[in-house]
Amino acid sequence: MAANSTLLHLIDVHKHYTRGSETVRVIRGVDFQVSEGEFVGLIGPSGSGKSTLLNLIAGLDRPTKGQLFLDGVDIAKLSEAEVSQWRVHHVGFIFQFYHLIPVLSAYENVELPLLQFGLSARRRRRQVLTALKLVGLNHRLSHRPGQMSGGEQQRVGIARALVTDPSIIVADEPTGDLDGHTSEEILDLLDLLQNRLEKTIILVTHDPRAASRAARLIRLEDGRLVAGDESTIGAAFPGWQGTLT
Repeated sequence: MAANSTLLHLIDVHKHYTRGSETVRVIRGVDFQVSEGEFVGLIGPSGSGKSTLLNLIAGLDRPTKGQLFLDGVDIAKLSEAEVSQWRVHHVGFIFQFYHLIPVLSAYENVELPLLQFGLSARRRRRQVLTALKLVGLNHRLSHRPGQMSGGEQQRVGIARALVTDPSIIVADEPTGDLDGHTSEEILDLLDLLQNRLEKTIILVTHDPRAASRAARLIRLEDGRLVAGDESTIGAAFPGWQGTLT
């Protein structure tokens, strides 16, 4: 794929849920593109559809209508089995509450996605150690989640998202459970992934400090795209004095 080419393209994407006789329209005709290597912030009020849209992009949910191309594949047309395999190879997901397996060590949590790739133990070890070193946790390989701080657990989560070398990394409020200082460290790490490794990142956040790290903002309200390419964080977060870099 050529540098700066379109990696993600959503065309008239809708997501509806049925509750009894009621149809709940969560995503309503969203269109946008994300280029390879871009860091995009997905913002909007609670209930605007941000997390639902992120789940659609990650292949964790299916659109009711529309096309969703990632790396040239319309994932809306894949079967459940196909999208499951596609997701393992193309998407790294960073969660707000880490979603680590408590009985596994940091090493084992990061290794878990690689078990579906048919790699040798030696190859898996090399990739796991590289990912944990990148997030600064190569000294915590044998520690379980309960033996680590929230920031360290999130670093393990980032290493797990990165270890398969995915096409895109999606992050749902990755600093929402962390204090200010630790949040800045995690955001610095996401910057590193984007700048050094040229990873494409889509970040859902309510935090203007996190949003300010993105090069571009996509804003949702009531399931619709209402603003994109914001030039200042202040336009999206009234009272915020910082600007996008």
